[in-house]
Amino acid sequence: MTQATGIPAEGERSGDRIARIEAFAVRPRWLFVRIETDQGAVGWGEATLEGHVEAVSGALDAAKDRLLGADPDRIEDAWQLLYRLGFYRGGPVLMSAISGIDQALWDIKARKLGVPVHALLGGRVRDRIPVYAWIGGDRPRDVVDAALARQAQGFSAVKMNAVEDMGWLESPAQIDALAERIALVRETGIDVGVDFHGRMHKPMARAALRAIEPCKPLFAEEVLLGENPAAIAQLAQHTSIPLAMGERLYSRWDFRPFFETGAIDIAQPDLSHAGGISECRRIAAMAEAYDVALAPHCPIGPLGLAACLQLAAATPNFAIQEMSLGIHYNGPSEDLTTLVSNPAIFAISEGTIAIPEGPGLGVEIDEAAVREMASDPHRWRNPSWRGPNGELREW
Repeated sequence: MTQATGIPAEGERSGDRIARIEAFAVRPRWLFVRIETDQGAVGWGEATLEGHVEAVSGALDAAKDRLLGADPDRIEDAWQLLYRLGFYRGGPVLMSAISGIDQALWDIKARKLGVPVHALLGGRVRDRIPVYAWIGGDRPRDVVDAALARQAQGFSAVKMNAVEDMGWLESPAQIDALAERIALVRETGIDVGVDFHGRMHKPMARAALRAIEPCKPLFAEEVLLGENPAAIAQLAQHTSIPLAMGERLYSRWDFRPFFETGAIDIAQPDLSHAGGISECRRIAAMAEAYDVALAPHCPIGPLGLAACLQLAAATPNFAIQEMSLGIHYNGPSEDLTTLVSNPAIFAISEGTIAIPEGPGLGVEIDEAAVREMASDPHRWRNPSWRGPNGELREW
């Protein structure tokens, strides 16, 4: 057995090689990855893991020791090298670092060939990609106004928070208020998914799903945390609402128990958290075998979304794509057009986006703007919430 470093032996070096891997922490909370080869090919990816930019940057720095000097066309070999040879596998930090590198390598390979990434994944199976965006607001009028604003942007579907926080046993009035807000949004003519963010506990979850069932939401997301797969499988037996989750699952092995028990109807891996295009394509194929749809999680930056669109174009069981576009968590500063020189690729019409046909990921990054912004890197942190008695609640 020979030691695997990722760098070919002296006599085996030929062709293009990875010469540089850089990471850029850019506002509002993104982490971009740039890979350049010794022949001048450049690819970009996104390794954003909200609130953990320093940890992922450290993992990317370690990845350089494995990949500098390696063949950029051997994308699967690079993926396996980073995943298997660190001894400790999986988890959000490592998988986010792998995600950014994987996306960038696909971008390089497709750009060399002058084709979009989806052409290398078997070609497109649809002509346009359905999308949805998040809306906020605690009062009914605020939620309705937010939904109408999304309609004006071209969306025909949105996602909204279920509850700000909820303990083990809370007032049923909170569930009544949730059902009211969903019903009012549905009255605007727009479809709505409901994100629980794992903030609910099992004693209240069944009642909440029963209360919102007449509103016919698109899906109920992370009703419980993924730490409770058996409880989620139990909930699935008591509701007709499609159950969705996956933003905190990072590999096909993480998703497998949810598929095997029929716990979820929609898988939501994040292509910047769950191993990039390579791993999320495998998750999608596994989901298809269990008749589960794919709806990638992506409330982050333009490179992450571009990777999602490439996968969506070539995935038969794809359902709908999440995206950020203005009026999001932190306002216009999180708009996808930031740092992109061809923002028209994210134009929305009748609730859908055209499949990007440009080479690589299809998005053109303003490198000078990225370098300037990264000179003052962000230190974004997830906000901390506490309940009325001072107890910590899920973000």
